[in-house]
Amino acid sequence: MHKPLDKALVWLRRDLRVEDHAALYHALRGARQVWCAFVFDRSILDPLLAQGRAADRRVEFIRDSLVGVDAELRALAASHGIEGVGLIVRHGWAHEEIPALAAALGVQSVHASHDEEPAALARDARVRGLLADQGVALHTAKDHVVFERSEVLTLAGGPFTVFTPYKNAWLKKLDAFYLSAYPVARHASGLAPRPAAEAGVPALESLGFARTNLHQLRLPSGPAGAHEMLEDFMGRIARYHETRDFPAVKGPSYLGPHLRFGTVSIRRLAREAHARRQRGCRGAEAWLSELIWREFYQQLLHHHPHVAERAFKPEFERIKWEHGKLADGLFAAWCEGRTGYPLVDAAMHQLSQTGYMHNRLRMVVASFLAKDLGLDWRRGEAWFALHLNDFDLAANNGGWQWAASSGCDAPPYFRIFNPVHQSEKFDPEGKFIRRYLPALALLPDGLIHAPWLARPVDLAAAGVKLGVDYPQPVVDHDAAREKTLLRYAVVKGGSG
Repeated sequence: MHKPLDKALVWLRRDLRVEDHAALYHALRGARQVWCAFVFDRSILDPLLAQGRAADRRVEFIRDSLVGVDAELRALAASHGIEGVGLIVRHGWAHEEIPALAAALGVQSVHASHDEEPAALARDARVRGLLADQGVALHTAKDHVVFERSEVLTLAGGPFTVFTPYKNAWLKKLDAFYLSAYPVARHASGLAPRPAAEAGVPALESLGFARTNLHQLRLPSGPAGAHEMLEDFMGRIARYHETRDFPAVKGPSYLGPHLRFGTVSIRRLAREAHARRQRGCRGAEAWLSELIWREFYQQLLHHHPHVAERAFKPEFERIKWEHGKLADGLFAAWCEGRTGYPLVDAAMHQLSQTGYMHNRLRMVVASFLAKDLGLDWRRGEAWFALHLNDFDLAANNGGWQWAASSGCDAPPYFRIFNPVHQSEKFDPEGKFIRRYLPALALLPDGLIHAPWLARPVDLAAAGVKLGVDYPQPVVDHDAAREKTLLRYAVVKGGSG
């Protein structure tokens, strides 16, 4: 096939793999020589360092994943008899580094995957303009989702704002074409050797960051790590619908960071889930539904970008949240896992210690912040954004607005999680609580969910002194619920 262009650059961002990679496929199909590059973008990294987060698990995960991508590139090139191929990695401002690299390589086009986050769209627009000044085109393609933007619309031609009809339309549109992998290997003869002047994957420390406990957490990175975790989950997926809500059970896929950074193709995951769903696997059906929720929030961010800063439902902006020293103290107690509600506190300790939080617990702690503590959901959203290994703006924002009832297809505001009932239902034996709150380990199962209700003799037998070994509750749930109903009354007459 005649290739009209001579050289192209693939700019990796949240698609850290070689297999089934849309941008790489399009570049190889359209040019004789193709390089792959990643930029450690200072616009993202510098704020982390400024906040004292030199030990950030996500930066380490990305760096280690790039080692895997580099190895995959080398192996793929070697299978075509090409030596010297490797990933180009730069550290700087992406809007400067990509145009500079394009000029140094003499490419005519740059290929990348779509990213719907507002900051990413602004960055891409800036890079597109700078490349255009050099006579270089920036081409972006869908890769992070099965269906994006306006591919799944209502019969009236508008975006969905209710999940179930969206899911039904999504499934109706799904076919083998949308699940098929891009045959990158078939065209890999166009991979070009990395120029001697260009660096490969740097040491983490050279970026100003330090090692974390990532490897102790058994979270393997890169495409090989994604494959390992997917294989493990496929052995458990049949019971996913039964186990997914219990944080002490190995029920979830734990693939969140791999989905976030694209070390595994969403098409592969959806293909695995869909095939099992068609064979009647209820666990696969439930998991596929979760993948569709992810895409629902992605298309929501695209069509309603205001959600990144404001409530999806405008009337919820009228809510007056708690503020001042008391509110700041409550927020600190929530962040540090000392609210006096064991399931909430255990979940927050899980987040701080691992960068992960079980999905059921994300809902519990988010509801607690907004509807028990009366704090603006945006404060919690920002805390999650800073600490979650799998932080994704669309999913994080969607989840927080769902919990606060201000979001798209969220429960009505008067539905308020009772943290004690949630604890009794989803951690009935207190196994999860004991894992992260060892001070409560000797309390009987029936008392560990609400220690303040235990008799003094039972507390003494367990070696627990409330206010010393474990805090008293910072709020009374029943009283907080009444305050929340009054607080949210301003949305009556709206769609809440």
